[in-house]
Amino acid sequence: MTISDTRLAQLTERFAELEARMASGKLEGADFVAASRDYSELEPVAKAAEAVREMRGELTVLSAITDPDPDMRAMAAEEVERLKTELPKAEHALAVAMLPRDSADARPAMLEIRGGTGGDEAALFAADLYRMYEKYAAEQGWRIEMISANVSDIGGFKEVVANIQGNGVFAKLKFESGVHRVQRVPVTESGGRIHTSAATVAVLPEPDEVDVEIADGDLKIDIYRASGAGGQHVNTTDSAVRLTHLPTGLVVIQQDQRSQHKNKAKAMQVLRTRLYDLKRAEAHGAEAEARKAMVGSGDRSERIRTYNFPQGRVTDHRINLTLHRLPEVLEGTGLGELIDALIAEDQAKRLAALGE
Repeated sequence: MTISDTRLAQLTERFAELEARMASGKLEGADFVAASRDYSELEPVAKAAEAVREMRGELTVLSAITDPDPDMRAMAAEEVERLKTELPKAEHALAVAMLPRDSADARPAMLEIRGGTGGDEAALFAADLYRMYEKYAAEQGWRIEMISANVSDIGGFKEVVANIQGNGVFAKLKFESGVHRVQRVPVTESGGRIHTSAATVAVLPEPDEVDVEIADGDLKIDIYRASGAGGQHVNTTDSAVRLTHLPTGLVVIQQDQRSQHKNKAKAMQVLRTRLYDLKRAEAHGAEAEARKAMVGSGDRSERIRTYNFPQGRVTDHRINLTLHRLPEVLEGTGLGELIDALIAEDQAKRLAALGE
């Protein structure tokens, strides 16, 4: 996709105007917040546009040099060749920067992992995945907080829900939603046979309160005594909370905290996030087929990745990428390579779609 010089000038001019407004000191409140958001979104585009403009200008000037000095002509020709190599890269970077953004990309996210097929082994694998994301989050400088956990008898997670705060969390983790499969010899297997188990990952962008309004009449709240192996702090007080959103039938149970008030607040956080996900799914319904044509629909039932312990490999089935560095991926350091490849594939297919 080639961007015209006129379009480059428009982008540069628009950014300069926005920069002047921000520096004027006249913006306050909601106007300042809106302008700041526009500035942060436009800045990388404007910088990429300026880089392309400068390189095109240099190329035009250098290509026109007809200096009688052979050394000068040779230097100009060398610089022209360099620019001809670098300019397409800069134009590609600009095209990527100009791609329509998911409005939720900059948001924090809620991570939900559930053990699936495989019983105790699936729960142990779910715990492995949680630790992988925990370590990746730390590497990115994000903050992760466990909201609730349903712990299995041997220390895995039947279900775990966490909140991840940081810069661009959803943008990097949104392609992690789906079924993750593991092939290994379970610790509970005495015969040394390889078993296949699975866990389901869901990554949901967290809304602001204004994004999802929940009317009091739409909510049924039940308070009861926490019990069973699910809570981190199972106790004998009536602190567990079950929220039922009547219009959708969504149910959220929270019992990990000793305080009824804290359990209700966390349950509301989970409910609000799931309702926002439903709202986004409805709004993006028309785009569903297009998304499936990219790196995956994000459907929780879609098998996206296999972790094979005997061979020490991880395969992402959406982009046919295999890394023979399973320990590094589970430690979080290698996960970034998979995530970057998924983002690059998504960008490439969206650019191709624009050019059709």
